[in-house]
Amino acid sequence: EVQLVESGGGLVQAGGSLRLSCAASGFTFDDYAIGWFRQAPGKEREGVSCISSSDGSTYYADSVKGRFTISSDNAKNTVYLQMNSLKPEDTAVYYCAASSSPVVAGAPLPYEYDYWGQGTQVTVSS
Repeated sequence: EVQLVESGGGLVQAGGSLRLSCAASGFTFDDYAIGWFRQAPGKEREGVSCISSSDGSTYYADSVKGRFTISSDNAKNTVYLQMNSLKPEDTAVYYCAASSSPVVAGAPLPYEYDYWGQGTQVTVSS
C-alpha cells in the first residue's frame, strides 16, 4: 500500500522556521519525484517545490525561492522541506505527493502526481 505521511506543520510567527517531513512507503522511492504543494482557503493548490529522487534535481516556485529548501534522504524514503523566513502568506495546508515521472522539468503540477499525503497545516502569524 502506497503511503505518504507529512509531519512538522504548526503555528509559527512571521520570520520563523519549520521543517516539514514526508515519509514515503509502498513504492520504489528512487523512481519517483516528490513534490510539495500548498493550498490556502479559497485558493488553488500551488506547486511549491519538488525533487527528483533519482538525480536530486530540484525546483522552487518564485514565491519561496531563497527561503525554502527541499532535500531527500533516500535511505529513509523521506523528503524534507525546510521553510525559513516564513511569511503570513505561506499559511496553507501543505501536501506532499509522488510522481512516477522522476524527472524534474519545471513547476510541479497536481495532475502529474499519482499519490498524495493527507496534508499538514502551516499557520504563520503576523
